[in-house]
Amino acid sequence: MDDSSLIDFIEEVSGEVHLRVEENLGDGFVRLRSAEAERRQAKHDIRSVEDIVIEMLRNARDAQAEHIFIATTRDSDVRLMTVLDDGGGVPDALHDLIFEPRVTSKLDSMVIDDWGVHGRGMALFSIRSNVDDIHVCSSQPGGGTAIAMRINTGTLAERSDQSTLPQIEKDAEGVLRVLRGPHNMVRCATEFALANRGGVSVYLGSPSEIVATLIAHGQQRLPREDLLFCTDPRQLAVCERLAACSDATELVSASATLGLELSERTAHRIINRQISLVRPLPERLLPRRGATAQKDVDLTKDARGLKIATDDLESFSRALERAFEPLAQQYYLSLADLPRITVKGDTVTVRFQIEKEA
Repeated sequence: MDDSSLIDFIEEVSGEVHLRVEENLGDGFVRLRSAEAERRQAKHDIRSVEDIVIEMLRNARDAQAEHIFIATTRDSDVRLMTVLDDGGGVPDALHDLIFEPRVTSKLDSMVIDDWGVHGRGMALFSIRSNVDDIHVCSSQPGGGTAIAMRINTGTLAERSDQSTLPQIEKDAEGVLRVLRGPHNMVRCATEFALANRGGVSVYLGSPSEIVATLIAHGQQRLPREDLLFCTDPRQLAVCERLAACSDATELVSASATLGLELSERTAHRIINRQISLVRPLPERLLPRRGATAQKDVDLTKDARGLKIATDDLESFSRALERAFEPLAQQYYLSLADLPRITVKGDTVTVRFQIEKEA
């Protein structure tokens, strides 16, 4: 019996799946044979941070996610990114295996889209090979997944301009398209959102903005009684559990399990609704009626820069006024106004406008 006859015989007896699969990992996940993975060759591998954004979005979409949240910040050469979705989830036993080559849940659902072939089980492996760390923070079968990663931008490049938002307009057929803007993370996410509009909502922001948005998302989707009587937020779906947090301490803890690190101070600001929510792309880029244009968000900057609440600034100003009094008496000075305090980045500047007594 020649090779072709043997292959025909195997296909007839066991079906073509036998020829495509090297190992059945359970729960719908398999490890493809090398020949099958090569047959599904993608257009390109991971060559930039923007490529990671696209591949993570495609993974979530193919897991039947309807909402995808990307939280990202940068400190010097380190880009931190966490991607959360409400898709099918990853079983506990496969949290490490999904980052190995040729592991996929898309044996019979290979996808061809604007970015090439997806479903050969190489995207997460390629990402892992190009970042300092990537791991599943939390996942539930049918309840979504949170994946966090640490990226060294000194070895994996990203666009230098991450603050300029893309411009979108309707074409002659009334279809929204990206017209211009650097090919940064926001543009990549916007183009993906436009290509999958109606099926997937994409949110992109800083960790604090995404936490605030996840709370609102959970409050909209869950009945009030489910939130009031929930004793363990981990029982809820990944993208809904933060809505059940009762105080700042619990929010810090629950967010950390999702790869979203917060200070307790920031958690208090979120609970007090002092952190703005992010709208889904591309709606975020469309001006609201009667609203001013949205200010650009610079994702190259450390989103953990110092922020001081107005009440605290006023209290600090009054304390400075009292502290200035001994100096004023000794040198015959008086304050023309309250001390002025400005906060920019990680710098606090105090200005005393003084008057000399005659």
